[in-house]
Amino acid sequence: MSAFITRFAPSPTGLLHPGHACSALRAFQAARDAGGQCLLRIEDIDRMRCRPQYEQAIYEDLAWLGLQWPTPVRRQSDHFGQYQAALERLIARGVMYRCFKTRREVMEDIARAPHRAGEGPDGPPYPGPLTAMSAEEEQTRLAAGQPFAWRLSLARCRDLLGGQFDGLTFVEDGVEIRARPEQLGDAILARKDVGTSYHLACVHDDALQGITHVIRGRDLFASTHLHRLLQALLEVSTPVYHHHPLLTTPGGQRLAKRSGAPTLAAMRQAGLPPPTLATAGGCP
Repeated sequence: MSAFITRFAPSPTGLLHPGHACSALRAFQAARDAGGQCLLRIEDIDRMRCRPQYEQAIYEDLAWLGLQWPTPVRRQSDHFGQYQAALERLIARGVMYRCFKTRREVMEDIARAPHRAGEGPDGPPYPGPLTAMSAEEEQTRLAAGQPFAWRLSLARCRDLLGGQFDGLTFVEDGVEIRARPEQLGDAILARKDVGTSYHLACVHDDALQGITHVIRGRDLFASTHLHRLLQALLEVSTPVYHHHPLLTTPGGQRLAKRSGAPTLAAMRQAGLPPPTLATAGGCP
């Protein structure tokens, strides 16, 4: 097995743009430079937004960029049973709880929290319920078919891991960084109707596929703090990380479809040459 394995893991919720090209080219180039391997993984757990035509376009766009990857390609939607097993392992360790609260109720709990942790990547982190739900009430809500989310309890994680909790670290560009999962609060790892989240599926698959190096955009840096905790709870290895800067518009806005970014498919159809690390819109 190669000593260096990384991955490019897009979600087929739309067409790729030059920002995606930069990320893919960085990952594949790093693998080539290290004499390693870059895998392609399709992260399509969002069954409402992911589309087969977008997945097909990913393959066509990456081939146009001159990239090759091992097959078969792992598609997360084919493996919900594995993510359910990982979730059940966390439940068995006593670190998960069902949250029946609406978004409004969650925001009210955040506002009443005595110690605010500031803003996380998705807004104010949820610190957990002020009072734990009784087993009787939980069973009543389940019997009534009320929707719920499975949340990771940071308080229970701290109790389970003890001193290890505050000693969790990961390496980013050669620098050891202390993991601070509280930035994301009691994160949702699954819902009643969707058996996993990005966080749980990503950590599971990185471990399963033997990923040694994670190369992805800076927008996912905060998620790494939670991923490090999940790695400890699931007792899997921790990759080395590099979070590269994102492509932006001349006005400094993140390059995205809503910012008018051209798609790679449109560039292909227009007969333009494929971008490289040197030409892909000024890869940072």
